[in-house]
Amino acid sequence: MAVGAEQGRLGENGRSNAPSRDAGSSPCSSLKVGHETLQMMKMFLGALSFAYFSKSLSGSYMKSTITQLERRFDIPSYLIGVIDGSFEVGNLLVIAFVSYFGAKLHRPKIIAIGCLLMSIGTFIIALPHFIIGRYEFETSVRWEINSTDSPAPCPKNSAAIVAQESNMSMWIYVLLGNVLRGIGETPVQPLGISYIDDFASQENAALYVGCVQTISVVGPVFGYLLGSMCAKIYVDIGFVNMETISIGPSDSRWVGAWWLGYLIAGVLTLLSAVPFWFLPRSLPVGVNEDKVVPPLPIIILLGRWSLQCVSNSGVPSTDFIPTLRILLGNPIYLIYLCVTIIQLNSLIGMVTYKPKYIEQHFGQSASKANFLMGVVNIPAVALGMFSGGLCMKKLKLSLMGAAKFAFSTSLIGYFLSLFFFAMSCENAKVAGVTVPYDGMDVLLFDKPSAFTACNSDCVCSANDWDPVCGEDGITYVSPCLAGCTRSDGSGSNTVFAQCSCVGSAGNLTARTGQCLDREDCDRMFPYFLALSVITSFIISLGGTPGYMLLIRCIEPQLKSLALGFHALATRTLAGIPAPIYFGAIIDTTCLKWGQKRCGGIGACRIYNTAAYRTAYLGLTLSLRSASFLVCIPGFLLLRQQVRREQRNAVRGALANGGAEMEALGKDETADREAAVVPETKSVREPVVRDTEGSQPTAEHHSRDRETRL
Repeated sequence: MAVGAEQGRLGENGRSNAPSRDAGSSPCSSLKVGHETLQMMKMFLGALSFAYFSKSLSGSYMKSTITQLERRFDIPSYLIGVIDGSFEVGNLLVIAFVSYFGAKLHRPKIIAIGCLLMSIGTFIIALPHFIIGRYEFETSVRWEINSTDSPAPCPKNSAAIVAQESNMSMWIYVLLGNVLRGIGETPVQPLGISYIDDFASQENAALYVGCVQTISVVGPVFGYLLGSMCAKIYVDIGFVNMETISIGPSDSRWVGAWWLGYLIAGVLTLLSAVPFWFLPRSLPVGVNEDKVVPPLPIIILLGRWSLQCVSNSGVPSTDFIPTLRILLGNPIYLIYLCVTIIQLNSLIGMVTYKPKYIEQHFGQSASKANFLMGVVNIPAVALGMFSGGLCMKKLKLSLMGAAKFAFSTSLIGYFLSLFFFAMSCENAKVAGVTVPYDGMDVLLFDKPSAFTACNSDCVCSANDWDPVCGEDGITYVSPCLAGCTRSDGSGSNTVFAQCSCVGSAGNLTARTGQCLDREDCDRMFPYFLALSVITSFIISLGGTPGYMLLIRCIEPQLKSLALGFHALATRTLAGIPAPIYFGAIIDTTCLKWGQKRCGGIGACRIYNTAAYRTAYLGLTLSLRSASFLVCIPGFLLLRQQVRREQRNAVRGALANGGAEMEALGKDETADREAAVVPETKSVREPVVRDTEGSQPTAEHHSRDRETRL
């Protein structure tokens, strides 16, 4: 009885489970503990879902503000890529520490600390707005304080050109804040998923994880919508008189209230940390549960869906290097790793700069571009991933079938993406930049000239970007370069008159802002949007089967290491470099750079539309073309592996069948031998007992022969 009681108090691993069915326990107490565990798990699930929502919202909001940050801090696109990739750098800095110490400490509190760090990092990103003062956009017309006279757009001397202070280094705060966001995000997903896996019942764990992942898809939708809302609001709203602001949301100098979204995201992330402080380190598991709570092991999530197990001792195994060598010696896994790294480079670069492409190529505002990304593109991707998993289940795809499905969807999406090249818009007609001052359709990309005889009487700066739209439908870099000598009105209602360069007569007027009459772009944009949704959906269809291919093409004992190394490699070789070199290549298509207030180039004001399209789409599709070439040997090796496994299966079946036949033959022989003895006696006995002495008949001889046989 004592032994039985002791066995009842100990779990399968020798530790005492929370409620044990010993002398002091009862079925009612077990039910109570189970109810408390379920309630606490629901609380943890709700807190984790909110944390997922907050971190994915802030991540997508960062993507939506890249053009705002460029303009506010006067930096080129490649520096925006550095800022964007810094999140992955912060994540990789601490993943090893989380992997080692995560299982030994209080997981909910570590998640709370991570959310707190994310919140602080988000607030640091918004900090420069409150340090550098008001935003002064680039303009050639200087308004005099306490003066009712309209400024002269055509100064006769250079005294009107005033240098302003520089804010060029303030983007460092954004970089550091994003690194801190990456550090804080590291423990949220791995420790949260491992907590659910440890304490939820087996039938509920998968459901809980699916709910959390669904929330992580919803977050980016609201992130882009928040970016759309903030992009409509002027950066210094509440501190300036908007009637004096001469630019609008479609202007390349417009900066929205980018800081406001970071404050909202920071508050949400801070609130998500609160519930974790009140959750226990572990939850009680009833005696009726099949799952036993492990003492130290933890599931480390290095990627969004990648799991890596750490041993109970928390110390890396001594055979890690040989095991990694075996893993990388698998040619199919190595080719799969190369393919996904190349395709993720294409995907990350494309997604990062897609809102900017919509702005620059089709003349849409940042607000509208972000709105379309959040409402149209992201839901299409989510639906595609879900449909891909559903197709894989319904079609019961094999290993080769999953590979063909993923390759086919990617190839179809690739061919559809080629039609984006045909959806082109003409370059904006900017006098002295893209067209000459006489309005002829002759491009001046190689030899732009801002000065001509019509504006020679004005002392103009070629570095200013203060565009005005002339009555002739051509945009001029500034009212000074348009030869305007008089201005009426203020703010966005300013009208410049007596412009010597506008029109053939040279006496037409111009209004502030670029000319937006691009009918070809307006007609083409709906088709671009529809094709973008279709290609996003089709490419996403292969996401789930492609990921299942990674799981199935390796040995079960190497699965955890393979997934973890895959996530580490893709973050390092795709998440960090892709935004940087995409931005650097896009910078090469700039036609007119803004000028920093202390000298040097700032953010680009106008791009060569054709070159931008070729660089952006060409780089995206070139990377995908390279991935298809790498897929060819992968398919050949995969086919050999499948055939080898089929042959081994057939040989195994034949070997098992031969053994079974041999066993059956032995059984039949034994049965026959057992039947021979009584049959022989029954055949020969009449011969011995033949009282009449007659010879055996033919029937007796035949029976005798059968018996011998």
